Amino acid sequence: MSAATHAFGLRIRPLLTALCLGAATALTVAPAQARGPEGIADVAEKVIDAVVNISTTQTVDAKGSPGEGNSAKPNLPPGSPFEEFFDDFFKNRRGGKDGGPRKTNSLGSGFIIDPSGVAVTNNHVIADSDEINVILNDGTKIKAELVGVDKKTDLAVLKFTPPAGKTLTSVKFGDSDKLRLGEWVVAIGNPFSLGGTVTAGIVSARNRDINSGPYDSYIQTDAAINRGNSGGPLFNLNGEVIGVNTLIISPSGGSIGIGFAVPSKTVVGVVDQLRQFGELRRGWLGVRIQQVTDEIAESLNIKPARGALVAGIDDKGPAKPAGIEPGDVVVKFDGKDVKEPKDLSRVVADTAVGKTVDVVIIRKGKEETKQVTLGRLDDGAKPQPASAKSQPEPEKPVTQKALGLDLAVLSKDLRGRYKIKDSVKGVLVTGVDDGSDAAEKRLGAGDVIVEVAQESVASAAEIKKRVDQLKKDGKKSVLLLVSNGDGELRFVALSLQ
Repeated sequence: MSAATHAFGLRIRPLLTALCLGAATALTVAPAQARGPEGIADVAEKVIDAVVNISTTQTVDAKGSPGEGNSAKPNLPPGSPFEEFFDDFFKNRRGGKDGGPRKTNSLGSGFIIDPSGVAVTNNHVIADSDEINVILNDGTKIKAELVGVDKKTDLAVLKFTPPAGKTLTSVKFGDSDKLRLGEWVVAIGNPFSLGGTVTAGIVSARNRDINSGPYDSYIQTDAAINRGNSGGPLFNLNGEVIGVNTLIISPSGGSIGIGFAVPSKTVVGVVDQLRQFGELRRGWLGVRIQQVTDEIAESLNIKPARGALVAGIDDKGPAKPAGIEPGDVVVKFDGKDVKEPKDLSRVVADTAVGKTVDVVIIRKGKEETKQVTLGRLDDGAKPQPASAKSQPEPEKPVTQKALGLDLAVLSKDLRGRYKIKDSVKGVLVTGVDDGSDAAEKRLGAGDVIVEVAQESVASAAEIKKRVDQLKKDGKKSVLLLVSNGDGELRFVALSLQ
């Protein structure tokens, strides 16, 4: 027996003993309901044949690392008794050779939604793969074709041909909107290549935004989800899929009880479009939006702070002919409340292209309803505008101070120096006081103030006059419409106190 094997046995036995003793003690005191609902076993038995492993093959260089599965060598402390074992294991997997392209395999999870051979998984499970295979619960391996992917929700649909004479088990989607906090859920998948693994937990949170994408609205669960679970289903106790397990938060790479699943409400819409068109066709409003902060809400006489503030309008978008303008706050879209910008992004994306909808806005403290016929969102990558950068020059322009800003009238010379388009009108910011509210709100030299309190300005004197009037009126903040050199607008609320 090798040293590594000896150490493995010696270290495992005391651990197992402790676990067994602890379990025995717990069983004598824990009430029956503490072990979870009885229905978990019934759910697992009913749906497990519909859960599949997704195996992919990809060609990478020797230094590349696959994304899924357990092929990455674990970090071990120096002198660990497992070090020799893992060194031999990973050396054999590489064939003892470095350099040059090689084939790598990765494993994830998925589930069958149509017995004709249609499965759902995560996009990141199959991304950049040369070959995709679906492995059924009985071990049958079938080559699959990619129907379509949506990178923004990290979902993919696969198509494969069932074996002759074999009837596949499929599962149905449930309504994720009906989930309650604390409700029991079941995850089934292929963690660390251990296929057909069932774990259970509760719904820890709903509509969780973790800033991983524009349409974040995850179900958070403490059901154990690990590497390899990606793309697998999250079930309710009726055996319905209410989410697709996608992400975990973990400093170690293993489950710490914080996992995230794409809700079935999102999945159903994406899957339907991928099956029908092979791509996503999302609705497009043609506006740039930002958060309505408490300061902005106070400036716009909106109580309480809510909605999505329109910071800019696309000249070719559907919002412009409908009469929506910068400074409007969208509070309802197609009958659905908009509490924050993410709400508007999601509901617009989920609305059919070409549909005419009512959009409720607040303009100068009053509600108005606009009718908009949605266009189609172009998901192609767009170049980011370069930020305006000041260039030093021996002579400084004549400036005035207001709100902690150095302000100057736009001239041809200043437009050239700060790279400001001729279409941009307003008052130029040439400097910002350190420690001021303007500096904290990231105003900088090269920005142009277009409006103050929703009225256009052309000089620093106008800005100062309006600021003084707002102070007399008892206002706590002033709302500025600010443009960069390329004409992109945003709203900034600055304190008057």
